[in-house]
Amino acid sequence: MNYNSQTWTELSQTFAFLGNSLLAPMSQTERHGIDPSFWREFPNFKNKAVATAISHCLAYAENKRVNMNEDDLVREISVEYTHLFVGPPHPSAAPWETFYRGESVSIGFGEATFEMQRLLREAGLQISNDNNQYADHIGIELLYLATLCERASHGEQSSADIATFTSKHPLSWIGALEQCIYDECTDGYYQGVVKLAGALLSMVAHDPREHIDK
Repeated sequence: MNYNSQTWTELSQTFAFLGNSLLAPMSQTERHGIDPSFWREFPNFKNKAVATAISHCLAYAENKRVNMNEDDLVREISVEYTHLFVGPPHPSAAPWETFYRGESVSIGFGEATFEMQRLLREAGLQISNDNNQYADHIGIELLYLATLCERASHGEQSSADIATFTSKHPLSWIGALEQCIYDECTDGYYQGVVKLAGALLSMVAHDPREHIDK
């Protein structure tokens, strides 16, 4: 995984966008995801799986913008976010790693939470979010990864450490999260976002070199 400084910077920006997108509803965050031009310019890192996921996000944005104005679409996506990740009475697609560490887990605070708290503390980072999410929330894990990638762009973080974290934490459970989202909302916004996150995580962890020409 011998990425240059620019690629690490792009990865940092990408994971930061995805992390923020999954940490709060679109009504509280950026609206870039409903702009088709945003997805047309989104970096695919010459990776087939990433490019396919971007195409999914682009198709969603193009199809929705034909029949809905921006405010209505943001409202619809925010309702979808609440249904999937908040409830009531509980999330349909729990966004915390703890839920995917064992069977019949019913609380969102476990060993994965403690592990992420330790990693954040050792990195000199502090959780500051209005929703008071657990440290093993998918959005926080992606934001932590964004920080690691930014540090790698300055030669301050090894690619091996990034691959290890990625494999052990977000990549180990994002497939199960994507399946939960698919089961609940097959044509929604967040299926594409999580699919894209999974493709990027796999690329960073394994560097399969399934490159495309573009």
